[in-house]
Amino acid sequence: MAAHASITSLASRFVLAACLLANLAMGTTEAQARDGTGMAARQLSQESIPLAELPAQGQRTYQAILDGGPFRHDKDGTVFGNRERLLPPERRGHYREYTVDTPGASNRGARRIVCGGRKETGEKRNSPTAACWYTADHYASFRRIVP
Repeated sequence: MAAHASITSLASRFVLAACLLANLAMGTTEAQARDGTGMAARQLSQESIPLAELPAQGQRTYQAILDGGPFRHDKDGTVFGNRERLLPPERRGHYREYTVDTPGASNRGARRIVCGGRKETGEKRNSPTAACWYTADHYASFRRIVP
């Protein structure tokens, strides 16, 4: 029984060490990795990308979001949970995700636009969101879209 507890403890330490190394490789400090803040990773969401620099498919998706659709994929407009915690923390349901088609992909691919919030009064009336982010790597990083 003591041998089993020792092996379990060793396995737990190995998993913790692997997680810490993965977070350090992503630029998260050891303290941030331990307390779960992931601030270094979260800062990536503060980078921006001009709308004109999005791929053509991303520009079309962004325009469809502003127009309220139509969308090609069933999952478009569904809740994005922000489990990666790379976007600013908000209540569940705040963020919605939309597919950015990838030429040649047989599935939805890795590219998405995630939007959240409502625009302030006086801004484009049919625009449903205050901020949108682009990810080309399936939520591993985000760049805020600057229209």
